[in-house]
Amino acid sequence: ELFPQTLATLKTRLGPLDLPLTFGAEADAQTAGVIIQWPDAKGLADDFSALIASAKAAGALVILAADPLALTRLKTPAELGVDVGVGSMQRYGVPLGLGGPHAAYMAVTDKLKRLMPGRLIGQSVDAKGKPAYRLALQTREQHIRRGDATSNICTAQALLANMAVAFAIYHGPEGLTAIANRAHSYAKSFAAAAKAAGYELAGDCFFDSVTLITAEAEALQAKARAAGLALHARGNQLSLAFDETTDAKTMAQLAEVFGFEIGAASATFTPFAAREDAWLTQEVFHALRSETQMMRYLRNLMDKDLALDRAMVPLGSCTMKLNAVAEMMPVTWASNGALHPFLPEDCQAGTRVMADQLATWLSEITGFAETSLQPNAGSQGEYAGLLAIRAYHSQRGQGQRNVCLIPTSAHGTNAASAVLCGMEVIPVNCDEAGNIDMAHLATRIETHGDRLAALMITYPSTHGVFEETIKDICAQVHDAGGQVYMDGANLNAMVGVVRPGDIGADVCHMNLHKTFCIPHGGGGPGIGPIGVAAHLAPFLPGNGFVGEERAVSAAPLGSASILCITWMYIRMMGGEGLTQATKIAILNANYLAACIQDSFPVLYHGSKGRIAHECILDTRLVKEVGVTVDDLAKRLVDYGFHAPTMSWPVAGTLMVEPTESEDKLELDRFIDAMNAIRAEIAEIESGKMTYARSALALAPHNTEDLAAEDWDRDYSRAQGAFPAGQDAGDKYWPPVSRVDNAFGDRNLVCSCPPMVVEA
Repeated sequence: ELFPQTLATLKTRLGPLDLPLTFGAEADAQTAGVIIQWPDAKGLADDFSALIASAKAAGALVILAADPLALTRLKTPAELGVDVGVGSMQRYGVPLGLGGPHAAYMAVTDKLKRLMPGRLIGQSVDAKGKPAYRLALQTREQHIRRGDATSNICTAQALLANMAVAFAIYHGPEGLTAIANRAHSYAKSFAAAAKAAGYELAGDCFFDSVTLITAEAEALQAKARAAGLALHARGNQLSLAFDETTDAKTMAQLAEVFGFEIGAASATFTPFAAREDAWLTQEVFHALRSETQMMRYLRNLMDKDLALDRAMVPLGSCTMKLNAVAEMMPVTWASNGALHPFLPEDCQAGTRVMADQLATWLSEITGFAETSLQPNAGSQGEYAGLLAIRAYHSQRGQGQRNVCLIPTSAHGTNAASAVLCGMEVIPVNCDEAGNIDMAHLATRIETHGDRLAALMITYPSTHGVFEETIKDICAQVHDAGGQVYMDGANLNAMVGVVRPGDIGADVCHMNLHKTFCIPHGGGGPGIGPIGVAAHLAPFLPGNGFVGEERAVSAAPLGSASILCITWMYIRMMGGEGLTQATKIAILNANYLAACIQDSFPVLYHGSKGRIAHECILDTRLVKEVGVTVDDLAKRLVDYGFHAPTMSWPVAGTLMVEPTESEDKLELDRFIDAMNAIRAEIAEIESGKMTYARSALALAPHNTEDLAAEDWDRDYSRAQGAFPAGQDAGDKYWPPVSRVDNAFGDRNLVCSCPPMVVEA
């Protein structure tokens, strides 16, 4: 009784790894893992303790997919003895959105925590001894371990996670329990009335969903549809889910559809494992109970962030650019966001038209025959594209093709995705100019011959240049019978100028959260649709709701409710505007690189001395005086900038991408800051200043040992570090030093005008 979409994605994931999926109530010696849905697809929260016991006896791990709202009433996965708890956080105030975007949770036992992907938060204490949370494990493991990574997950639904936690903070455990009780009472009232009317229930131990066993399932579904209600029919089963939006009007409509009276019922819930412990005991879940308090709390958190609404965020490879209000407005429309993913297709006609138009536009932009919008992250786009390539080879009787060539400069998710698709990853070297080593590529192709499945290549490259041999590279791979997967992370340098499909790529993913303006949201929601050439179109992801193959996301349209952002962006920009944006992005990057070149050399560039949309600044040259790339990044914050991408893809460097969103004034401000920092380093190099007492090393935790004259000097330096010939009125606000922060918890934002802070 797993949800059908869960089953479909499990089949997709397990297939390439040759792990069979079986059904049963008991684990045996060959069982690696067991997954249980709780409550299940019928809405039942039945006893499965015997299955857990058999799994433990067999040495298998147990996964419990549990509804977090139900867990306000049911025992926790940990109490039930399972190893992993997973589930969707949509129930915590996130719109249905036709299936996404939604955050998920994943909780594991202590023995598994080192195997979890991503960034993990741990509880510590702050300087005052109060509980505090920090990043305990923060390795982006795909980029460190590559082919040995445990997952290819790159995009987390951080924005949606914040929505869910805000919902929990506002309601607290009492409010969440009240919501759960309300949903259960409605479900119980309906179930009692249906049972009294002679209907058979699938079971009595339910939480918020009731399933009837009836030969009239489809007829009742049609009758409800005519009354404006959507019920879920599956064979002879008819399911109804109740939640906090259910009210007396809904119940009256149901009574009319089914022809029986529905009375009131208590919220008494007596499953085999009712919850008794205290939860969400932290103060924040009990302190905010008015809209005013909640607003101020969220504002306080917002003020701690340095985001695009304050300054440029020049993260190379991430394309942090403007997300216009007009693009995001439709996200709030109920007609777009309040759609249940199981609704009949004719009830989602508007969203489907929008999605079809968007897919067509993306195909035209990239030069591909078809586009699938299902992958809801760039990493998932990689996975879906490689699955299509494997299926294509298999259908042609060439299933032995399982080698994936990946340049050493590629995103780490490339290698992780290939491994998850059952491929063998073989690296290809790059030359001193940062391009693919053509001789090494030829050797790799010759060595692996008829086992070559694909080459994954990023264009423009992660080194920030357009590889001039790209068409030759594609031709060599095709001549050997392989396919070309193009990583579209840098598509912001191509739209309207060159199309991946015309270059020779067979499949390419498009990061809608980069090139096409969906917000990054602190890590997500991201969307990574794939465009494919005609011969790969039959192998695009299928609809998991109806059991089709290669479903990579639970929802057929992935994160459907935010597709409108990209639709609005493309519709408002038009072809001419999109092309102009690409040209400005490239121009901005080249202007910035040229103006900083004398301070920090650009590591890679094309044969004509130009770069694409981003550049790698070689900051390793200042290590001799003790200045690290970390120091540079922190000093840039003093000047009001988020640091560029550090130490990737080359250790000790900064990768800068200004995008087309920044005007010349902001670019000049960044250039002046970088050149001013280089001048500060020059003082250390000349002996005028020691590293330990320089602005680059100064931080709140190590200022107590400074003499009074050092405080005065460093504070004045921080307030007036201008290039020669400029004063406080020129071009940009002077930076505010971290020295100010040492005087108290002021959390100063660096784009403020000059100010005096007294101790």
